[in-house]
Amino acid sequence: MTRREAGTGGRRTGGVLAALAVLLGTLVSGAPGAAAAGQEPRAPREFVALRDVAPTVLQEIRYPTRHNFVGDPVDGYRQPMCVLTRDAAEALRDAQRSFLRRGYTLKVYDCYRPQRAVDHFVRWAKDPDDERMKAEFYPRVAKDRLFEDGYIAEKSGHSRGSTVDLTLVRLPAAPTRPYVPGEPLKPCYAPREERFPDNSLDMGTGFDCFDTLSHTDDPRITAGQRAHRTLLKETLEAAGFTNLPEEWWHFTLEEETFPDSFFDFPVSRASLRDGRP
Repeated sequence: MTRREAGTGGRRTGGVLAALAVLLGTLVSGAPGAAAAGQEPRAPREFVALRDVAPTVLQEIRYPTRHNFVGDPVDGYRQPMCVLTRDAAEALRDAQRSFLRRGYTLKVYDCYRPQRAVDHFVRWAKDPDDERMKAEFYPRVAKDRLFEDGYIAEKSGHSRGSTVDLTLVRLPAAPTRPYVPGEPLKPCYAPREERFPDNSLDMGTGFDCFDTLSHTDDPRITAGQRAHRTLLKETLEAAGFTNLPEEWWHFTLEEETFPDSFFDFPVSRASLRDGRP
């Protein structure tokens, strides 16, 4: 989500061909994934539903709900599902196999993010009167500093399709209770037993915590929290991902399929080219 992560990620040999394909698509239709007037853009064929590739990965997609830093469902999320490039989905499947052997499972909070969702974040950040979710997601940061501090930006690497926000859950996975809109909010950096309940391992903060305690190597976290972050980071790095140092949950496939393209098709099964309902 941050300014810092908008330009991260490497390039792959196959990415050259993908980039040429995108360029050709741009020349024909005006933009990658562009649609005719009045129609929604659709995803390039390289995009898949994660559930089709790695069905054992848990999904708790936050942005179609009201439990996020905006406090409303975010534009562009038509279904609570994880969409990624096939390269990223297959690499995530490899990491998941390693975690399953050790008694854990991955859980994703967000995957591909359409540009319209990023635009929603920007509009929200410019509204000083809307601080409904401040007590949970950014208690120690003034909202008018969210741009300057890099928490919000006009572009996100998520919109390229090879970035994912995730955590680890110990098996067997206990359910996470639903968020109740209007319930009292607890700081995302509070001790695990005090913040919003999550079935994940204790990583030191909740997801989307706008706080320096979310930095992967922050020295203030406990030894147990550090061990959990290290397990997540090292296993995903072995599968080809790179961590954003400011967000322990944020990983980008190093050899991105689309290193230079930002997409805006909605998150839904209908956006994918496989045509399945």
